[in-house]
Amino acid sequence: MAILSKQEAKQILEKVMSFSTADSLEASLSGSGRGNIRYARNTVTTSGYNDDVSLGVTANFGKKSASSTINEFDDESLRKVVKRAEELAKLAPENPEFMEPLGPQDYKESKTFYKSTADITPEYRAELAKKSIEPAKAKDVTAAGYLEDTSGFSSIMNSKGLFAYSQESELEFTVTMRTNDGTGSGWVTRDFNDVNQFNGEEASAVALEKSIMSRNAKAIEPGKYTVILEPAASVQLLGNMLFNMGARQADEGRSFLSKQGGGTKLGEKLVDERVNIYSDPFNERVPANAWNGDGLPRERTSWIENGVVKNMSYSRYWADKKGVKPVPGPANGIMVGGDASTEDLIKSTKRGILVTRLWYIRTVDPQTLLYTGLTRDGTFYIENGKIKHPIKNMRFNESPIIMLNNLEELGQQQRINGSLIPVMKIRDFTFTSLSDAV
Repeated sequence: MAILSKQEAKQILEKVMSFSTADSLEASLSGSGRGNIRYARNTVTTSGYNDDVSLGVTANFGKKSASSTINEFDDESLRKVVKRAEELAKLAPENPEFMEPLGPQDYKESKTFYKSTADITPEYRAELAKKSIEPAKAKDVTAAGYLEDTSGFSSIMNSKGLFAYSQESELEFTVTMRTNDGTGSGWVTRDFNDVNQFNGEEASAVALEKSIMSRNAKAIEPGKYTVILEPAASVQLLGNMLFNMGARQADEGRSFLSKQGGGTKLGEKLVDERVNIYSDPFNERVPANAWNGDGLPRERTSWIENGVVKNMSYSRYWADKKGVKPVPGPANGIMVGGDASTEDLIKSTKRGILVTRLWYIRTVDPQTLLYTGLTRDGTFYIENGKIKHPIKNMRFNESPIIMLNNLEELGQQQRINGSLIPVMKIRDFTFTSLSDAV
């Protein structure tokens, strides 16, 4: 039952609507099937599959609202979940920011579902683990990895006539390779909607090579360095910027887009003019749902164009308050890159550091987007266009705004965490201390 057809979902939701006596009713029905395999110390430790379908109902009486959920779909259960939401709504305080449910909307179709991914078998998962573990054993390295594949559907309906439905599929893979002498570590992540685009052997080989290359790392002095950031090293910093471009936070002075004394930085140059970032649910490489949780249609939206803040996201409430059109937040992030490979960027670097990934990232100052965190799983010193030796991990203090103003060169894009991020060369990236962790 994990994937209901559009018609099946619609029939259930229409029945839910028919049981309501509230001023308005909103319902979401979704389901998914998830398969996984996990391995550690070169041995498969767990594997499994689970599926679930869930219905959530929100009843509204005036500005009072309450929700209830259930995973049973006979008539009696559907009546029960609607009645429970209505009983709670009558007891709830009024929400001063309540917005009436949307009426019918037009949605374009985004290709987010691939049957190839939905058809992944336990044998496929086991073979993937085997092809990751065996090369590691042969090189005196220990592998620990996790693959999860998901396929499912999402649907929403309300009593004002809105209905939306989509199907989704995705696989996510990560693996860490550690040398058995304890001095080297490599890591890789991959995610796709279509399993046919995924090469598990290639991904594991990247992590394996980095683990061997990173043995016996040397310490260097912290300071400001030119860095080459692989997409896994920059994606969270960039995401923390992109997914915090809300108009309300900026208008209320709580955002990096707020101006001193009032107003926002909309229309102002924020970063290097080569920076262009947009979201597009219909991009074939990183497709996303064509509607948000409110049912607002998503479109391709430019957020930063030639370094200038082009748009901010507006919730329906804040848009109404400001007299503008609501702008849904992004479901993915796409940063325009260049043609250079990581190897090309290394060759053009006289002295610098190659960073595989950053982790344990924490906020220092939300209004300047200053963050701190650590390098991990493959950090290398570059000299005269070549990787000279691995270096010990370091703590950084950096803001994506400063980072994108210190841009040297953009390289090729890579899909990571459902977004497209280029490899980047950045000058004056700030490292503050050493870390002995491998």
